[in-house]
Amino acid sequence: MRGHRAERGMATAELAVVIPAVLVVLALCLAGLGLAADQVRCADAARVAARAASRGDAVGEARDAAARVAPEGSRIDIDVGGGEVVVEVTAPARKLLFGGPAARSRAAADLEPGAAPAGR
Repeated sequence: MRGHRAERGMATAELAVVIPAVLVVLALCLAGLGLAADQVRCADAARVAARAASRGDAVGEARDAAARVAPEGSRIDIDVGGGEVVVEVTAPARKLLFGGPAARSRAAADLEPGAAPAGR
């Protein structure tokens, strides 16, 4: 009986240690999923803008098309030159327990014959 009394409350103490650890792991997993979703959206936005600019749409129109797909607050850089369009989309880093990495993607496309995007 004495050994049993000494262990009284151990489950509560273990639970008090485990719950915060589980919550931290859950928060990190959710942040990782959010970063993955942002990465996919950046890749889609870069491809959309590169495709639009390569077929001769104005750079502003291509940027607007990318902005509809990209995560909010993303920076969209479009460079046209040398018969090629290069688009880089960078999403802001998600705020969590620490400064996480930013999602970033780049896409390039050759200009179609006779197409020259107008306006920057």
